[in-house]
Amino acid sequence: MDNVLEKMVPPGTTSLVGARMDLLKTTAFYRQMVAAQKLPQIDKFAQESGFDPRRDVRELLYAEALEGSVLLARGNFHVNEAMLKSGIVIRHGKYKIISQGTNGLCILDPSLAVAGEIHAIKAALDEWTSGKHTAAQPLLAHLKAVEESSQLWGYSQGAAGFLANNIPKTNTGIDFSQILRGLDDTWFQADFAAGLRTEIHGTTATEKDAMNLRDTVKGLVGLGRLYTPDKQPELVRLWDGILVEQVNRSITLHADIAQDLIERLIQMLGTAGRPATRI
Repeated sequence: MDNVLEKMVPPGTTSLVGARMDLLKTTAFYRQMVAAQKLPQIDKFAQESGFDPRRDVRELLYAEALEGSVLLARGNFHVNEAMLKSGIVIRHGKYKIISQGTNGLCILDPSLAVAGEIHAIKAALDEWTSGKHTAAQPLLAHLKAVEESSQLWGYSQGAAGFLANNIPKTNTGIDFSQILRGLDDTWFQADFAAGLRTEIHGTTATEKDAMNLRDTVKGLVGLGRLYTPDKQPELVRLWDGILVEQVNRSITLHADIAQDLIERLIQMLGTAGRPATRI
């Protein structure tokens, strides 16, 4: 992770999610899942602000705390002067936050920006200027096993709310978010370079809970195989790529989806060919 971004993580952060966008944008998954989608809201934002997250960002770090969340970014940023005139500018120290309601954007310099809820942006700026830069360290300590090749990674302290709230549901009706809601102190990594290779690690309150979650995952995978259409036998390989391991209170979910199944996976997530409403 870019060590500049970790210096802006606000105190009290409970979840971190990082994306190496410069690497992610080179993958077939990104081209099919994001780049090919029509995103009118992002197009409008890019036109008004002069900042296009699909083009200008090379690394992202999302930080979530009880008080709010921020998106920290490294890339090439330039403020559209028209946006400065039309938006409400909030001064915080030497920085300008361009606000819209309770949210805002602050471009610290041509390579560094932060967006999110106003008070969370201020907390990130305070951490940046304090010289302490310690808020991210307890969370990053849980991510030492993340591989350099992973374009996406994250850690949630306590319940895995971020993953559970943001994982797409399949259009088969199978919902894996219920699994994630049963996990604590969760970390994950994902590599999209050749298909999808991802793993999610977490713990449960008791060993019995872990065993129940393991059996639930196996049951959902079994249902996926059962409802695979006869005319699409290749989807069986997709379900076969999802495995679960349980040791005491620890659970690990593995997914290894071949490149030729990525389009099928995107169709299952129900997003292919459908305009996205938010990013």
